[in-house]
Amino acid sequence: MMATRLIDNRREPSELRLDITVVYAAPGVEEWASVSLPAGATVDDAVHESGIIARLKLDPEQLEFAIFGQRVKGGTPLESGDRLELTRPLIADPKRLRRNRATKRLPPTPSKR
Repeated sequence: MMATRLIDNRREPSELRLDITVVYAAPGVEEWASVSLPAGATVDDAVHESGIIARLKLDPEQLEFAIFGQRVKGGTPLESGDRLELTRPLIADPKRLRRNRATKRLPPTPSKR
C-alpha cells in the first residue's frame, strides 16, 4: 500500500493576498482594473489602488460602491474574487418612473353618481 502525504499550501494570514476587480461604467466609458491587496483590505483600499477615480477624473463624492450588485460602504472588508463596482447616482427615481408608466396604462375609472 502506498502512503499518501498531504502538503499544506495554506499561507499565514499576513501573506494572503486578495485579487479584486474594480469596475466602472457610464455611457461611452468602460473601465476596469485588477488589483492585488493584502488580507483585511477594504473597499476604500481597492478603489484607491485601482486609480480609476483619478484616471477618469470622477468626483468621489458622487460615487457609491457595490460588490456583485449589492451596495456596500467604503469600510467593507473584501474577499478574494470580489468584483467591486463604482456606481453613479441615479438620474431619475425608478419608483416614480414606474408609477408614471402604470398611471398612463390604467383606464380611467368610471365616476360614481
